[in-house]
Amino acid sequence: MALLTRLFGEGFRVFFLAAGVFALLAIGLWTLWLTARIDLPTAAPAIQWHAHEMIFGYGGATLAGFFLTAVPNWTGAKAARHIFITAAALIWLAGRIAVLWSGVLPAVLVAGIDLAFLPVLCAKIATQLIRRPKPQNMMFLGLLMILLTANLFVHLEWAGFTADTVSRGLYAGLYGLVAMIAVLGGRITPAFTRNAMTRAGRTSGLPRSFGPLDGLGVAAAIALPLATLAHLPAPMVGAIALLAGTVQISRLAFWRTRFTLGQPILWSLHLSFGLIGLGLVLTGLAAFGSGTAIAALHLTAIGGVGGMTLAVMSRASLGHTGRPLVAPIPVALAYVLLPLAAAFRWAASTWPGLYLPATLTAGLLWLLAFTLYLVAFWPVFLGPRLTQSAE
Repeated sequence: MALLTRLFGEGFRVFFLAAGVFALLAIGLWTLWLTARIDLPTAAPAIQWHAHEMIFGYGGATLAGFFLTAVPNWTGAKAARHIFITAAALIWLAGRIAVLWSGVLPAVLVAGIDLAFLPVLCAKIATQLIRRPKPQNMMFLGLLMILLTANLFVHLEWAGFTADTVSRGLYAGLYGLVAMIAVLGGRITPAFTRNAMTRAGRTSGLPRSFGPLDGLGVAAAIALPLATLAHLPAPMVGAIALLAGTVQISRLAFWRTRFTLGQPILWSLHLSFGLIGLGLVLTGLAAFGSGTAIAALHLTAIGGVGGMTLAVMSRASLGHTGRPLVAPIPVALAYVLLPLAAAFRWAASTWPGLYLPATLTAGLLWLLAFTLYLVAFWPVFLGPRLTQSAE
């Protein structure tokens, strides 16, 4: 009972644990489908189930863990109580079960269960943000609404109300996560690097941010899912992606990546942010006939979103349980495995002859990365808080 009380006592514990477990289950099932063609009980095509669950299932859990932990720190509001965290986790889990077993459930019921999670999360963090309603924080409610709308687009076609909204919803959902990273990663990556440099005695050559560049990067990243939902012409969406990616890489160039090379807890943030930028640039180029959109999408999703969420989940879990901000060796290895998985998956879509072996290799690397994460962090999620961390 004490372990359950602790697990559901803080949002990061249950949701970051759930994200890791689901990362294994979802990709494990997808890999089995690719190799053995097992029948999945979902009504959706297996490829759509796979994409939806990684974006809205895995992605939703990581966002919940982050916001339920970070927002009270930003605003001084009381953290969510056990009963809310437990209820939210059960709603999230019900969505995963409903989508997986949608083959035997009414489509409208599946939609209602799955779509319930983000409004519940938004309602909670809105009550916390309103204590100190800073525009730079309130904007996250808008980003969550973009994700909710993207998920709605998927369910509208699954339920038979539309004929062409699944693809838009899935792409917009991924780009919504990318926009979150453009904002959050754009804050924490230079800030954490600056803090580490200061602790090391560095007083010059610290990471720099430029308001106009940051503003352009955030605006372009947010415009991308909106343009996708609006079904703008592919060249326009591609141009936005190209701009967004170029600006993210430009921002990263001023954040002193070289200093982080011996510190996995830091370079993982830099690498993932860079892969977000690279993925978006390749997405833009694909819209103009250079490369493939699917290859660019997987580089963005696995290396960028997957890498950044793993980096943030591990760092936040260490910090909020009072542990040193040093990545355990298994997790540092996981930081390396996800970019490798992204590279193999990119190759699978770039050279069709490599599709199956490269895709399976990518899946196995992903599974190994999250197995290492869970093994290393299981005692963190279930164990007591230690002394306060340095940051």
